[in-house]
Amino acid sequence: MVTAHKILILALLLSPFLITQDEDQIDEKKSQLFLLRNEIAELENELSQKTQKEKESFEALENYNKQAFLLNKVINKLRKEEANQQKEITNLEKKIKSIEEEINLLKDNYAKYVLALYKKGTYNELESIINAESLRQAVVRIHYLRKFSERRKFDLEEFKIKKQKLFKVKTKVEFEKRKNALLVAEKKSDEGQLKNKLDERTRVLSSIKSDKAELLKTLTVKKQSQEQIKSLITKLVEEAESRKREEELRRKLLLASKDGEIISESDLIEESNMGVEYSLNSSTFSSFIELKGNMLWPLHNGKIVKRFGQNRNVELKTVTVNYGIDISSKKDPNVRCVAEGIVSVIDWLPGYGSVIIVSHKGDYRTVYGHLAEIYIDEGDKVATGKVIAKIGESVDGKVLHFEIWNSRTNQNPENWLVNK
Repeated sequence: MVTAHKILILALLLSPFLITQDEDQIDEKKSQLFLLRNEIAELENELSQKTQKEKESFEALENYNKQAFLLNKVINKLRKEEANQQKEITNLEKKIKSIEEEINLLKDNYAKYVLALYKKGTYNELESIINAESLRQAVVRIHYLRKFSERRKFDLEEFKIKKQKLFKVKTKVEFEKRKNALLVAEKKSDEGQLKNKLDERTRVLSSIKSDKAELLKTLTVKKQSQEQIKSLITKLVEEAESRKREEELRRKLLLASKDGEIISESDLIEESNMGVEYSLNSSTFSSFIELKGNMLWPLHNGKIVKRFGQNRNVELKTVTVNYGIDISSKKDPNVRCVAEGIVSVIDWLPGYGSVIIVSHKGDYRTVYGHLAEIYIDEGDKVATGKVIAKIGESVDGKVLHFEIWNSRTNQNPENWLVNK
């Protein structure tokens, strides 16, 4: 009898043959995680070299913010890998069940044969031929006896093959489960590290809230980050326009071709894909423009604390321009996507921390900033109302920064959100 321990040892020995992904893909994933962890280590080292006073500064806060952002990326990659492995395990377990059913069928067929022999007694094949009433009957009996013998040999051979296949698949399941357990442990460790970073940033944040000089720094970097958001939006618009031009060119070339085969519009879109937004052309995506005035709030029971356009800070004696609105929610920290779309950007920006940009149908995009935890990845398709993140705490408190853009023009979100 093969024990689970022996199976696990064999799984490790056979591991090079059991991995279903390409080695290049595995190496790439390891490389991505290594680079992210290396950047986190550099930020941590940079922080450790600061004086105690410097560790209570706006720069230290941004260091923690960026570490949290990078840890979120690591956790999301591990979460996605865990989901893929669990899917692989489920498929393998289905395969085991199927093979076991095939083996049981072979056993059942062979049992019926043995039972038939038992009831009839020892069956003399030569005697059955001699006792034939005619030559024709003897020939027929020889034919069927030969077929019956061949079938028995085939069933026995098939039984051996199925048993070997079953052992291999079970071994592979054990290997995948062990990999998955290690992955879950790694993710849990990173989630603990993320919590520690968020706790540290909260401590630093409380120490600079009363420091006007430090608060003025946040306004300066926010102004710069607003321009970065604008640049990211412009880049996405340009990429979408480039895809559209390429689609049009492809259509013209196909129409001009004398012997070109007929290709559907969906095929043309798929062929001309240059990025994650291509499927937004699909009619399956809901209209964004029709949500105007009836759009759900990205924060449940949210309240606007900073409006669109110019905002005056009496305490700091400053006037800033807000490209969107800032929303607070005391009870529910979950950030929801306001419309169906595709995640185009997940980035970190000074003053806004972790930022998500989602692209929607009709050249619309929504921006979500001041995020603590992120549950999605770039390229993911998201449904209306899907929880994509949790809000973090900034110098303004626990608020979500929210923007709506149509092409290169930012919109006033208050005109879009449903009235409460």
